[in-house]
Amino acid sequence: MNLSFCIIVKNEEKNLPRCLASVKDVVDEIVVLDTGSTDRTPEIAQDFGAKVHYFEWCNDFAAARNESLKYVTGDWVLVLDADEYLSPKIAPHIQAAIKSDRYILINLIREEIGAKQSPYSLVSRLFRNHPEIKFFRPYHAIIDDSLTEILAKESQWQIASLPEVAILHEGYQKGEITSKNKLQKARAAMESFLSNNPDDAYVCSKLGALYLEIGEREKGMELLLRGLKNLEIDKTILYELHYHLGIAYRQKQNREMAKSHYQIATELNILPKLKLGAYNNLGSLLKEEGNLQDAKTNYEIAVQIDPNFAVGHYNRGMVLKQIGWFTEAIAAYEKVIKIDSNYAEAYQNLGVVLLKVGKVPESLEAFGKAISLHEKYNPTEAKRLRQGLETMGFVL
Repeated sequence: MNLSFCIIVKNEEKNLPRCLASVKDVVDEIVVLDTGSTDRTPEIAQDFGAKVHYFEWCNDFAAARNESLKYVTGDWVLVLDADEYLSPKIAPHIQAAIKSDRYILINLIREEIGAKQSPYSLVSRLFRNHPEIKFFRPYHAIIDDSLTEILAKESQWQIASLPEVAILHEGYQKGEITSKNKLQKARAAMESFLSNNPDDAYVCSKLGALYLEIGEREKGMELLLRGLKNLEIDKTILYELHYHLGIAYRQKQNREMAKSHYQIATELNILPKLKLGAYNNLGSLLKEEGNLQDAKTNYEIAVQIDPNFAVGHYNRGMVLKQIGWFTEAIAAYEKVIKIDSNYAEAYQNLGVVLLKVGKVPESLEAFGKAISLHEKYNPTEAKRLRQGLETMGFVL
């Protein structure tokens, strides 16, 4: 089976080399659709052996992606954005999956680099080169709608998902979002689409979550609740609706409703990695209520699902510290630091627990590391921590 790679780009000379380098030994063809670059993006693509085509940008991601599909010749198609790249370990899994004659779509797990609450999502980016597969929606363009229509006529096909992380994504880090004006572009595109498709559960979920992010909570909740009225909703979208309603109700201090939505989210039959945010947030609500055992259980489920889920280990450490299980808390914080050596709060709380068990030199070392990291990212906390230690007679 031949595998084609296609991507739409504009002024991506910074990100494109890493993206193309990650796929060049995995795919048989690289198709790049440039939508108006003024930098070296086309030249970089050509250096990787890509077939470069051009398309006038029309504020519609689906239109551009569909244009790129016209140029692919392989049996299968892999789609990435320039700020994404393939995991080095995923190639053999992709190659094995596309050899099957049963699948029309293979969903891929994407990891959001730097995201603490919900680091994973499922994306429909690996699919057969079928003439009726098309992207829909001007923003967050997906092929799922066309697949629903195809499956209704061609029942022999199946949809699968790879359980391993396939795509790494850095585009939603705060600096990237601000520099590229992503939130404003997303809002405008989705509001325009929703005006003509008011009950679209997918856009209700995405736009509702965006409204929460920018502080327009009531508008967000209205859309999220509207999305739940769709009885044929995909379970991954259903998860997102409940997860973000949990966030909204927690903001409104309605703990019972927040817990209810998080609980429903954790019980949905979707890939476990996608549910980390719900388990973590439910655990935090239970911890705030003083239900430490159930909070601990939720955090432990999260880190069992993903042993590298740093915030889950950190929150478990906080519960263990509160219970008084200091040895276990120390181990939890050390696990966090092993995963993320820049996790200032883990060093700080490790220092607290080490001090409680009488390991003063180790405690001061941990506090020193915490202060050093806070000075880079949170100078106010660094100053407060240093002053607190000086009050106790410790000078760093």
